Amino acid sequence: MTEPETPAWQRETQTEQRWAVAGAIAVALALQLPLPQTMTFLPWWLLPSLTFTLMVALLIANPGRISKHSAAERRIGLVVALLVSAANALNGVQLVRHILDGTIGDNALELLTTGADIYVTNVIVFALWYWEFDRGGPGLRAMGAREFPDFLFPQMSSPELAPKDWEPWYVDYLYLSFTNATAFSPTDVLPMRPWAKLAMMAQSMVSLVIVVLVVARAVNVLR
Repeated sequence: MTEPETPAWQRETQTEQRWAVAGAIAVALALQLPLPQTMTFLPWWLLPSLTFTLMVALLIANPGRISKHSAAERRIGLVVALLVSAANALNGVQLVRHILDGTIGDNALELLTTGADIYVTNVIVFALWYWEFDRGGPGLRAMGAREFPDFLFPQMSSPELAPKDWEPWYVDYLYLSFTNATAFSPTDVLPMRPWAKLAMMAQSMVSLVIVVLVVARAVNVLR
């Protein structure tokens, strides 16, 4: 009787292409542009410009697959995630502050659009962090260096239902982030490590605050 083949996520494989992550970051940056000036602490172009510059540097240095061993690429990737997170966090704080002090204005459409903008960017941001830290990041995941997952995907617990070469890529973490932000709780992907549980809890809390405050204010404006 032959032994079952080791799943791809537990052995060394090729790293994923950079296009999915680069595309998500580009969307996050584009979502910063239509925000009202009152939603930003800093000049609206500052953090997006820094993030875009770093992304271009990454693509020039390595436009193909993400490197397994480059510490510089890893650091730049983390700084990019940090900048996108900082920009959206500042926008979210401004939005909540304006709603609470009543200075957001009486344009319900602008309010809902701004709230949706920050909400979607928040999904992208947390997906980046999940992707960057699950089992040490994309490089270490491709090396199969860590046995135990930080997030338990359905394909891991039921490998007979997944292709033998399946392993989590950025799109899987984007789905995880979206469902957590929408349901305000884990769905089919379970956090296994304390940091993962705390990160998902923080995302659910942020999403809940944005949805409740924006919808409540919009309903009040429409009335």
